[in-house]
Amino acid sequence: MRNQQSGFTMIEILVTIGILVVGLLGLAALQTLTTVAELEAYQRSQAVVLVRDMADRMTGNKLQLNSYVGDDYGLTYIPCAGKVGYDLDLCEWGNQLNGASEVTGGGKNVGTMIGARGCVVKMDAQTYMITVAWQGLSAGGIPKEGCGAGAFGDDRQRRTVSTVVRLALLSAP
Repeated sequence: MRNQQSGFTMIEILVTIGILVVGLLGLAALQTLTTVAELEAYQRSQAVVLVRDMADRMTGNKLQLNSYVGDDYGLTYIPCAGKVGYDLDLCEWGNQLNGASEVTGGGKNVGTMIGARGCVVKMDAQTYMITVAWQGLSAGGIPKEGCGAGAFGDDRQRRTVSTVVRLALLSAP
């Protein structure tokens, strides 16, 4: 009598398939989380660009700084033809927040963050805080800035980027 074993048993094959399936599911979950993190980072970089854009616009128009103060810019698209000065700046900034920089073939604005809105707050005579808020894809901490508070359901999904701009108003001696 010879006891010789040849090949794999059915149990060994099933265990191998099970391990392979768990590994592939883990890889799929990792890919999904990576995609979400990539979109969040893209939205944050877009918000930084828009915050800096408004800071530059305000720096270029120091005589009308108080006219920039407001919140919820970017909720709707507004035609900017015929506007000048701070009206043109706010109109263009609002349209950028609304995603007008990239439009699909169907005419839908897709060039910015999800539900983006902008706020400009006067802190003192020469200091302004510019904030861009948008809806994140997952829950996080609640931002301290009030821009967009309550607009995205749970405030833990609200993301903000802010900068404080201090502008010197020089006068002749």
